[in-house]
Amino acid sequence: MYRFGLAGIPLSCKGRTLKDAIEDTHRIGLHAMEIQFLRVNVQERNVVDEVGLKPREVESSLIIEVLRPDEEGNYQPIGIEKSLEEDDIVLELFWNLATSYLELQVLKDLARELDVQLSLHTPYYMDLVSNGELTENSLNYIIWGGILANEVGAKYVVNHVGLYGNLTKTQAMKNVVENVKYLKKRFRELKLKPQLGFEVSGKQVIFGSLDEIVTLCKKVKGVLPIVNFAHIHARSNGGLKEAKDFEEVFDKINPFWKEEYYVHFAGVFYENGNETAITPIKRGDLKFETLASVILENEYNITIISSSPLLEHDAVYMRTIMERNLLRKLVKKKG
Repeated sequence: MYRFGLAGIPLSCKGRTLKDAIEDTHRIGLHAMEIQFLRVNVQERNVVDEVGLKPREVESSLIIEVLRPDEEGNYQPIGIEKSLEEDDIVLELFWNLATSYLELQVLKDLARELDVQLSLHTPYYMDLVSNGELTENSLNYIIWGGILANEVGAKYVVNHVGLYGNLTKTQAMKNVVENVKYLKKRFRELKLKPQLGFEVSGKQVIFGSLDEIVTLCKKVKGVLPIVNFAHIHARSNGGLKEAKDFEEVFDKINPFWKEEYYVHFAGVFYENGNETAITPIKRGDLKFETLASVILENEYNITIISSSPLLEHDAVYMRTIMERNLLRKLVKKKG
């Protein structure tokens, strides 16, 4: 089985809400959408008139953490499962795509009804490497993204890792492993169901060669390697040409995937092993036809997300190629 989807709201979508996006994704004939968790703001405030309510019951607010004073008066995080009390401080998230947990539940039900598999992508500029101030912010964004993904029924939370900076690759790996272990711990504590995935990067200065992501997944049990074929193609300076090149990628990530593969595809321009631009599929030399034949030949269960500038157009283009290849395969089998 294969699904095609897109990274974000369809370009042709007249409304810019998640409800509009899910409905339009279904209307176009696609069955997956990656929610972009990008433009958000978080503010601390005192509990006003929500005393006695649980954060999920607050109708006009997305409360993603509650801080409560202990016996010594020091505020400690207690999660979002308990009813709010008068002395609590809450962290309220402002997001342009949803305003309450009740809205997220409606979206979850809608996506299930329309058979649109949801996932969520955290901000593209992340730092799980340096252990500086930005690292703390990045960890928080992934946890908050996990909470929202859980509420909307998303299957995966997809993340980038960050620049090596002045660190050696060995030290960078050590820091990343420690931070991802912390994230796994927080996801367990918060009982978040979406799986954490880490995406291959397209530039040499960014942590995330395919081998590094695979090593990370070996060191932290339960996290997933997210293959972005455009990034791999760029980082390998055009290395994905023949069927065997794609098959080698699947061989490396196979041990970590049980139900399905989840991948990104787009066209790409590159130079000296570095991505210079993500492009429409027809403009680059990365051929989806080759990947489609590999998927059908091996009968992979897969979700393919278009990250092309022509979001839904290229998602439908890939679906069309896959259907044509499948028809040829069936005709050949009968003949």
